[in-house]
Amino acid sequence: MNVSRRVAVAGAVAASSVLMLAGPAFAHVSVQPEGAAAKGGYAVVNFKVPNERDDAQTVKLEVTFPADHPLASVQPQALAGWNIEVTKSKLDKPLTVHGKQINEAVTKVTWSGGKIEAGYFQKFPLSIGALPTDTDKLVFKAVQTYSNGETVRWIEEQKGAEEPANPAPVLKLSAASDDHHGGAAPASDDKKDDMAGHDDKKTEASDSKESDNTARVLGVVGIVIGVLGVAFGAFAVRRRAA
Repeated sequence: MNVSRRVAVAGAVAASSVLMLAGPAFAHVSVQPEGAAAKGGYAVVNFKVPNERDDAQTVKLEVTFPADHPLASVQPQALAGWNIEVTKSKLDKPLTVHGKQINEAVTKVTWSGGKIEAGYFQKFPLSIGALPTDTDKLVFKAVQTYSNGETVRWIEEQKGAEEPANPAPVLKLSAASDDHHGGAAPASDDKKDDMAGHDDKKTEASDSKESDNTARVLGVVGIVIGVLGVAFGAFAVRRRAA
């Protein structure tokens, strides 16, 4: 076996080892936004739950919300086959949202009654907000229950570079948007018309400028041809006189 082939084989073995080691690390409860999760805005997020057991089904998910950053609005999406329970608690310090004082917030959402079979995953969607402006992330705690009675607590926060065995779901927040709804506000019809009119004026000005340039070029060409014609005529007269 030559050197290049040895290197290729060694690389393939190393790659397969990484894949085998990395596989279990991705099989945990996580949370991801649909689009942006901007500070101060609202977002739809999905808690992704894989079934890690070959001999049991996932039958329950409990997600606890961070107490240090309470959310005034939490709305679950109906999910076929699953019962949803939203738990609220009184806040020690009331929130003010859109000028209204909020004295309680959602502290936990529980899905039960459904099943996630071995080899499958399920997304559990929520609409949440208003997202805090004084942090870059929200750390949730999730408890996954299997049909055999086993529970897995996804509650460990990552402190260093190494990921813990049962990491808590973490939602990363992006910079605040202008409209506080997770995205830029669309332009109004009047603004669109103004922009279109502005573009039309720019096009007309450009066409006019091109027409003026063309006229100037044609004028110069005409003058040059005229001068050459006069010169040629004078030369012909002199030649006849000679």
